[in-house]
Amino acid sequence: MRSSMLKWLWLSVLVFALDQLSKQIVDASMRLYETIPLLPVFQLTYLRNQGAAFSFLSEAGGWQRWFFIALSASATLLITYWLKHMDRRKTWEAAAWALVLGGAVGNLLDRIVYGYVIDFLDVFYGDWHWPAFNVADSAITVGIGMLLIDSFRGRANA
Repeated sequence: MRSSMLKWLWLSVLVFALDQLSKQIVDASMRLYETIPLLPVFQLTYLRNQGAAFSFLSEAGGWQRWFFIALSASATLLITYWLKHMDRRKTWEAAAWALVLGGAVGNLLDRIVYGYVIDFLDVFYGDWHWPAFNVADSAITVGIGMLLIDSFRGRANA
């Protein structure tokens, strides 16, 4: 029983739109490195990340931009193909992949247009800061978490 799960692309589009809107608001209303405290452990800090997660390869000299564009574009095509051919009963997995896809496309567009990804969500405790992130990163993380939960759930039912 196969049916296209591309119907979940609405979730990808929602993530993409929220990600791009939030980045545009930050870019238009904050100066680079500006911080706006919101909670004792959370603030907005405008940063530009030329690397990947946790600023991995951010100081690599420029080639990483094209590497991450190619990687994100490949992942986008692969996830879309996977969604198209996924069993229609796998709604949890489809939702998870849709979140990952929306986040990947959001960060991909930043890399293509700007050469970096806009990050601004800053979680910290005292002097310790988690690397800044954005809505796209959040969606990717939640999606991967859902896939991990699903993989353990599948083993328990097997």
